[in-house]
Amino acid sequence: MKIQGMLIAGLIFALITAVFAVINVEPVKVNFLFAETSTPLILVILTSTLLGGLMVGMFGIVRGYKLQRKVKLLEKQLLEAQKPVTAAAEPAVTQTEAVQTETGA
Repeated sequence: MKIQGMLIAGLIFALITAVFAVINVEPVKVNFLFAETSTPLILVILTSTLLGGLMVGMFGIVRGYKLQRKVKLLEKQLLEAQKPVTAAAEPAVTQTEAVQTETGA
């Protein structure tokens, strides 16, 4: 249900952006520090929206990849922690017990 809501919100945002871009078709000056050009505002709006969406998508992919790696690491640690420990099953001889056996007490 959450995915459907996000999809609907994305489509509504795309529709609003498209209508806003179509209304604004006047040419504007765009300064790129090294060059200046005159382009229709519709192209500036659509390009900016597209680049912003791509950046957000890339950050989401990187975040998902990092989370996926962390989940695999934690699952591996959990499996190792659940293995029976053989060293703990054997009684450890303390220094006091060793002295007592040597002295015959």
